[in-house]
Parts: sequence; structure tokens; C-alpha cells
Amino acid sequence: MAYLASFFWGWLLGSLLLGLAMGWISIVQHGEGVSKKWKRWLAALAVVLVAAAVSRLVPGRFGYWLDLGLILFALYLCGCAVGSWLRDWVVSRSAPAA
Repeated sequence: MAYLASFFWGWLLGSLLLGLAMGWISIVQHGEGVSKKWKRWLAALAVVLVAAAVSRLVPGRFGYWLDLGLILFALYLCGCAVGSWLRDWVVSRSAPAA
């Protein structure tokens, strides 16, 4: 992990900043969203991928790609969450008082 962070710091920072930008510019819609069935499948897939990465079940180059992909995706999601939170904070502060 330390090797990934030191060697790919630019890509990791880019993933975080891209997530921040996407969280900032996205419009929150209160639509149907993802069904419970799909949420369970996606959660199970995430658990399996993280478990495979932690237990080093996937060897070699593919395990390296799995670790890197999971880190990039996690940083992107964190950036999205922070960007949308900042956007909500800025918009709520600039709204006129009722």
C-alpha cells in the first residue's frame, strides 16, 4: 500500500480531485435510485473484492491492479461525498432566510 501511495500519488490525487469535482457539479435528484436487490449485490461484490485484496487472494499483476483500483475508487467516492457536502453547505449558506 505504501508503494502504491508513493508511486501513484498523482493518480490518487487526481481521483480524489475528480470525485470532488463530480460531487460539486452533480445535481441531487430524489429519484427511485437503486433497488434493494441491486444494493445487496453491489455490497456483496464490494465485500468480496475488499476481502480478496486484504487476504491477497489474487496474486501478481492482477492483485496489484485490484489494490490500485479499489484505492482509486475509494478516493473517488470520498471526493464525491466531500464535494457534494461542500456544495450543499455553500448553497444553504447563500440561500435567503425564510
